[in-house]
Amino acid sequence: MTVMATRKSSAKDRPTYRCTECGWQTAKWLGRCPECQAWGTVEEAGGAAAVRTTAPGRVSAAALPIGQVDGRQATARGTGVPELDRVLGGGLVPGAVVLLAGEPGVGKSTLLLDVSAKAASDDHRTLYVTGEESASQVRLRADRIGALSDHLYLAAETDLSAVLGHLDEVKPSLLVMDSVQTVASPEIDGAPGGVAQVREVAAALIRASKERGMSTLLVGHVTKDGSIAGPRLLEHLVDVVLHFEGDRHARLRLVRGVKNRYGTTDEVGCFELHDEGITGLADPSGLFLTRRAEPVPGTCLTVTLEGRRPLVAEVQALTVDSQIPSPRRTTSGLETSRVSMMLAVLEQRGRISALGKRDIYSATVGGVKLSEPAADLAVALALASAASDTPLPKNLVAIGEVGLAGEVRRVTGVQRRLAEAARLGFTHALVPSDPGRIPDGMRVLEVGDIGEALRVLPARAPRQGRTEE
Repeated sequence: MTVMATRKSSAKDRPTYRCTECGWQTAKWLGRCPECQAWGTVEEAGGAAAVRTTAPGRVSAAALPIGQVDGRQATARGTGVPELDRVLGGGLVPGAVVLLAGEPGVGKSTLLLDVSAKAASDDHRTLYVTGEESASQVRLRADRIGALSDHLYLAAETDLSAVLGHLDEVKPSLLVMDSVQTVASPEIDGAPGGVAQVREVAAALIRASKERGMSTLLVGHVTKDGSIAGPRLLEHLVDVVLHFEGDRHARLRLVRGVKNRYGTTDEVGCFELHDEGITGLADPSGLFLTRRAEPVPGTCLTVTLEGRRPLVAEVQALTVDSQIPSPRRTTSGLETSRVSMMLAVLEQRGRISALGKRDIYSATVGGVKLSEPAADLAVALALASAASDTPLPKNLVAIGEVGLAGEVRRVTGVQRRLAEAARLGFTHALVPSDPGRIPDGMRVLEVGDIGEALRVLPARAPRQGRTEE
């Protein structure tokens, strides 16, 4: 009997291990969690937890048929920034918690400070809590971008209890926390930004938002691979997850919805970052175009979809004689693999053999990144135009995916793309077969393969290609 009791006691006291990222449990330590594939997240969680049951308790409100639930309490309120409202689905819902993540220097704090000032009013106070800067530093930025309001309150705190105290004193309708990784709770062990601290801080702020009907904007850090830092549980707890993207050397910034409980994730907000702050771009296509009096060889226009938003972009290509045995292949804003595929299709299906021995440079204008296959036809035409040194017709856009057999495939949203091109004054388009309704005043040429598409080049282009061959 004594031996059996000892065995039961040792089994009960045996430690368990839990992944701090996804909560997976195991009886032994592992360097990598087999559930979420994260390294170094399995930690000891103490002895085996005893099985407990929860007795039924008093309900806070009686259950109602869904048709009798008042939905007016969840009506979105505009932030004063139309591009952000577009991504949020109309504005901020009372009690909603939004997580905005992005790389350092992309403009997260500048955007949220502007939102804080524009959302503040007589009936809706805004509290901006900064944990990374002093209050005077934030005031300097507010002066520079013009984000001053008598109903915008500013506090520099890194203690969770102090932040909750500010909420009781100010009673804001909107809380901006910059950032959630800099705040720590004194009741939890660990440094700010740790897994336990981030989980506790986020849970406390979410609980306060739901109880007060207060909208909350949280700034989150990202890791070197671009994912949100901290436990993955943070993304599950919040209502909306937004990614702030953009090249620091370009003016364009994109706010892309990843998760949204109150709207769609197909919308993208466009912003322009400049010395005076950040402003929304209702019509950002002008950033991606170069207006010229006459067409230039090696350029072709296309219409890309960022979410549900059509944007006209320009693809440029340049070919020069190579001085080295292995010609250069340089891309900017385009996927290198897609450009290499278009070069192979042009050589094999388009009978343009001069490209294989030349240095080729391809890029986009304005810092936009084209990754969808709908830009294949524009890339191929830009390369062919550069190789033959003959410009494409003026006011022409090319839309379509090009396969390895040389066929031009259909893409989604052709009608929206053509409508955007017609709105900006383009009159000709190359599209796959069956494009749907064509805008008034636009001439559309349906092409089935790359050979038909290359016929838009002047007649001397094929002869020049054969001569070089």
